[in-house]
Amino acid sequence: MLYVFPLVALGLLVGFIITLSSYCFFAVLLTFFLVGSKSTKFRAKLKCQLEENFRKNGQRDWMQVLCNGGVAAALAAVYIIDHGCGEMPIDFASNYGATWLGMGILGALACSCGDTLASEMGTVLGTAEPRLLTTLERVPRGTNGGVSPAGLLFSIAGGFLIGLSYYVALLLFIPRDVLEISTEQWPVLLVGAISGLLGSLIDSFLGATLQFSGFCQERNCIVERPADCVRHISGCAVLDNHSVNMLASLFTALLTPRIALYMWSFCS
Repeated sequence: MLYVFPLVALGLLVGFIITLSSYCFFAVLLTFFLVGSKSTKFRAKLKCQLEENFRKNGQRDWMQVLCNGGVAAALAAVYIIDHGCGEMPIDFASNYGATWLGMGILGALACSCGDTLASEMGTVLGTAEPRLLTTLERVPRGTNGGVSPAGLLFSIAGGFLIGLSYYVALLLFIPRDVLEISTEQWPVLLVGAISGLLGSLIDSFLGATLQFSGFCQERNCIVERPADCVRHISGCAVLDNHSVNMLASLFTALLTPRIALYMWSFCS
């Protein structure tokens, strides 16, 4: 119990900071958790057979909330300190700092949403056997670092949904006269899709190299801890799934503003 309460407080703090900073950021956070919860429940029985740590009810614990939303919350806190609370249009020319932070938050949650859809939907809907990202060798479904065409498409779709929710929030909460004198906002849809794919690939690379994956002969499923009955597939037992998610979210958050800057320069 003493271990649970700090995690609950941190999870609530993540949601509070993001919601307080901007309705745009709240929209992408809400979209991620709704999509993530629904996709986790999809064909849950099959996933239970493939993965050791699968949560059948689709609920996310507070550690997952922190690792998937912690980077976005940290950027949202900086946003509040530097620019206050409220929505601002995406415009690198006039609002560089606010736009950089907004795109960082978008990237962090697009990464989480894209990777979640890739693993939860691509694993059970894809027909092609996944390949390890680092070696392109065929690996069992559920292996950390395994990618498939279906998984990559779902990662793009997850990122696009995050970009779409951000775009809709911009249209709803920013006055039309402000939007008219700002740059076009629609490229955020493309930035979201690209960030979803990029984040999923970063997550897969970290999973393939620094996260242990093995096949348990006794339970016939993928496990993340070495044992006598476990056949090693890939990776070293350096990071767990939570650490991989947080690092992938961080790297994507740092790269997305640069992608967005290029995208707006290209589209304008």
